[in-house]
Amino acid sequence: MSSYATKFSRDARRATRDRRLRETISTALHNYEIARDERQTAFQDWQTARQAAAETKWEALNLLPQHLASFADKLAVRGTKVHWASTAKQACEIIVGIVQIRGARSIVKSKTMTAEEIHLNEALEKVGYEVVETDLGEFIVQLRHEAPFHIVFPSMHLKRGEIKELFQSALGDAPSDNPEELTMVARRALRKKYLAVDVGITGANFAIAETGMVSITENEGNARLTAALPKTMITLLGIEKILPRMSDLALFLPMLATSGAGQPMTGYNTLYGGPRQFGECDGPEEFHVVLLDNRRTELLADPQQRDALHCIRCGACLNVCPIFRNVGGHTYNTTYSGPIGSVITPHFRGLQEWKHLSAASTLCGACSEVCPVKIDLHHHLLHNRRNAAKKKPSGREQFFYDLWTSLVNHPFVWWLGKKTGWLFQPLHKIVRGSPLDPVRAWTKTRDLPPIPRQSFKDWWRKRR
Repeated sequence: MSSYATKFSRDARRATRDRRLRETISTALHNYEIARDERQTAFQDWQTARQAAAETKWEALNLLPQHLASFADKLAVRGTKVHWASTAKQACEIIVGIVQIRGARSIVKSKTMTAEEIHLNEALEKVGYEVVETDLGEFIVQLRHEAPFHIVFPSMHLKRGEIKELFQSALGDAPSDNPEELTMVARRALRKKYLAVDVGITGANFAIAETGMVSITENEGNARLTAALPKTMITLLGIEKILPRMSDLALFLPMLATSGAGQPMTGYNTLYGGPRQFGECDGPEEFHVVLLDNRRTELLADPQQRDALHCIRCGACLNVCPIFRNVGGHTYNTTYSGPIGSVITPHFRGLQEWKHLSAASTLCGACSEVCPVKIDLHHHLLHNRRNAAKKKPSGREQFFYDLWTSLVNHPFVWWLGKKTGWLFQPLHKIVRGSPLDPVRAWTKTRDLPPIPRQSFKDWWRKRR
């Protein structure tokens, strides 16, 4: 078992015992479900919309090289500098290099899970830069020195009282636990950062190949400020965010809002096509777009699982997953949690070390039913389990496989085990559950059946 699997098991046990945490998650997601179901009825046919979205993403990925080239060329014509990053390390180096060349002193960042994926904040802080998260949820978890709890709702695990105490200790300002007043506290703190900022970093929800534009969706307006106020804007996005046409947004923007937050439309939807042009009153002087691979093309090459790249990061699968509801986002110990994280993390970070995530599922299929782009998530979890079984196992696993192979391939040893095994089984009761228990992983949740003194085969032979 990898260290990540061990940590997952330990954190999962702790989270499932935390009744307050589970109640908080359940309440938040129950309210989301009511809003989501209501908004889905506004579509003429939700299932037809899902099928159309899935087909559009399929088209985008099947022609990905052409769409990426078109997207990059149209951006470059308007003065945008496009960078290609094969790995997370290369993406960090590109962005750190841009910041250093510009002589920046302060950096603000709007919500971007792709930056979390490559650990961009840590890379910038390592060379001496302060990076301030401007999304309210991300700002809260940053003050707590935590990773986001959820793809869409980063601080959903916290109560208002906890946020009030945090603001009092970190910002010295929290008049009450009223949500509006707490929001104003964060706003006052962040506006000061905006006024002194040199570089703004954003993510992207979609990239339009037809026009060479980046689409950013948000509810707070912080991404607009992150793009408009600094002299330099950097947008980091995965290559799978491509959509072929501008008209595709007519489907994807309301679908993202409905599946992600139960809204008819997200508060702010903005398109960026380049740096400030002649005659424009705002916008960055420099615009950089970093296109990240980070093993996405490896997943694209898998014909059975490539549709996992269709994901629009709405978080709908997390919201219905019984495992996520019980263990929470931090237990996964990786950027993308829930069913979609359990599918793609083994591809992005290594199958053998992260195969435990694919096993952390009931395979109930709820995630596949709610996915707005019809990713076959629960079957992909099975595919990951199959692929992990095909790979070379760990040394410990290999030892037990070899032991079992030797046992079943020698009839006399097998016969001797059947005849004498019941004599030694009482010894197991003495060590059961202790570190000396050789089958402790099994007996923690199951009984070890007693070995019969007579096999069915022997019994049948005597009967005849």
